[in-house]
Amino acid sequence: MKKSQSKWFEDLPGVKEEALRLFCFPYAGGNTQVFRHWQRHFAPDTSLSLAQLPGRGARLGEPPFKQYKPLVNALADAIIPQLPQTFAFWGHSMGALISFELARELRRRGQPGPVALFVSGRIAPHTTDPDPPAFNLPEQEFIAELRRLNGTPREVLESPELKELFLPVLRADFELVETYVYEPEPPLACDIHAYGGLQDTGVPTASMKAWQQQTSGTFKMRMFPGDHFFIHTSAELVHALRRDVLDLLQKISARHRPAQPLNR
Repeated sequence: MKKSQSKWFEDLPGVKEEALRLFCFPYAGGNTQVFRHWQRHFAPDTSLSLAQLPGRGARLGEPPFKQYKPLVNALADAIIPQLPQTFAFWGHSMGALISFELARELRRRGQPGPVALFVSGRIAPHTTDPDPPAFNLPEQEFIAELRRLNGTPREVLESPELKELFLPVLRADFELVETYVYEPEPPLACDIHAYGGLQDTGVPTASMKAWQQQTSGTFKMRMFPGDHFFIHTSAELVHALRRDVLDLLQKISARHRPAQPLNR
């Protein structure tokens, strides 16, 4: 299995060479810490590769992207040289949008695509977001929106130093998502698994189900208790994702298993 040598992805250790690689993409303002503790649930059959986006973590000093196309192009440039034989994408909210567009960009470039796309907490890309843009709101209104979404630590919103550090990244991420324009293309060939929060008023069940139109493969949807950040509060989420990944591995194994000769 190829290991990432770029600053864009961090491969977590402790897996078999032939393990499936699950690339994980964070939500707005999120970083690799969001998914790091998941590895113990997936090893040794699945390797997590955490997307390290500019403006956070080890890349805190780099300017964040404000538009999705340049970011997706940069991710494609970074990921293609180290694509493993078998891989899948996972993304929550902004990460779901990025992983979807990255899968389409790989297809445009004639590259192998993911065997599955796991999208979480994000309306289907071809549907209209009913909420008005928030990225350009005055600071106090923007902070109020962050509080409503319940995904930014309170200490960040209450510390002048942390606000100065992280609000520009959050605004950039919001701008990336809120200025996204869907361009019609054929559905992806990979399976799509859509995960949503039952109390997420911004991403209702119907909007999650609409992801089915973006695949010619199998579509599955799971809904969990919680709001937009149910990934932090649902104890069942990681276990459900692990089951879905194991099912995916069995499906891949069956696809490559030699046909048995017929008894005569």
